[in-house]
Amino acid sequence: MSFLAYFVWDPSPHMFKFTLPLLNRPILWYGFLFALGFFVGYLVLIALLRKYFLYKEGREGLKKKVASQAEQLTFYVIIGAIVGSRLGDVLFYQSFSRMIKDPLSIFAVWEGGLSSHGGALGILIALLLFAKRKKISFWTAVDFTVIPTAIAAVFIRVGNFFNQEILGIPCDLPWGVLFLHPADGSATTPLHPVQLYEAAAYLISFFLLLWYWYRHPPFKPTGRLTGLFLILVFGFRFLIEFLKMEQSVYIGSSSSFTMGQWLSLPFIGFGVWLFFRTSR
Repeated sequence: MSFLAYFVWDPSPHMFKFTLPLLNRPILWYGFLFALGFFVGYLVLIALLRKYFLYKEGREGLKKKVASQAEQLTFYVIIGAIVGSRLGDVLFYQSFSRMIKDPLSIFAVWEGGLSSHGGALGILIALLLFAKRKKISFWTAVDFTVIPTAIAAVFIRVGNFFNQEILGIPCDLPWGVLFLHPADGSATTPLHPVQLYEAAAYLISFFLLLWYWYRHPPFKPTGRLTGLFLILVFGFRFLIEFLKMEQSVYIGSSSSFTMGQWLSLPFIGFGVWLFFRTSR
């Protein structure tokens, strides 16, 4: 394979050189973009809630209701995403023997390792608890979060690009990227910037979901927006995985699919079922 042109990418993972007091850890680009993604998602959620309550109940007490629901939903989503994504990475991508030898490594989130599939399951479980506590429809709660989640995922994948992790396969195209300090320590060869491919796919999903939201009455029928989210996000994920290096220790080179693809299939299938079930 001949490399005619490529980009060299080697930013510092640290935003600043100083470390945070008490925590004694630097501010990383990944952490900043992760937090920024949830903040932007929070703003999107406020806009959705405002339109929903205007449609359902009018302007009376609007500001207070929107703020309360947005804060509580965001709290549940963040906790579910972090816990679920970390446990998903430990269970599906890392060596189980390491967990046995060092169980505290599960909590070492600063070392990286967050699974989007585990994060999705974590969010669903957190929203189930939220819906039971608030005595509202579970699928309505999920419908509220899928559009903000899609935009948050864009920032997270850009953070992965800064971290030089979740790497693609070798690429001889002009936009191939040469990572000088890849997280896995692999050989420096121009690779597909799959992190940016995935960020672009999630951004497209965000705008498609937003367009669907504005073309239909808010969350009618409930669950259909979630079904569309699962089809778009995990459908894109399945396709992009063909250009990724395998990250799981459990999948060998003889496997037809990556771990990410195997985990995406149930989400895609459930999304198709959910979308067409609600269509009927």
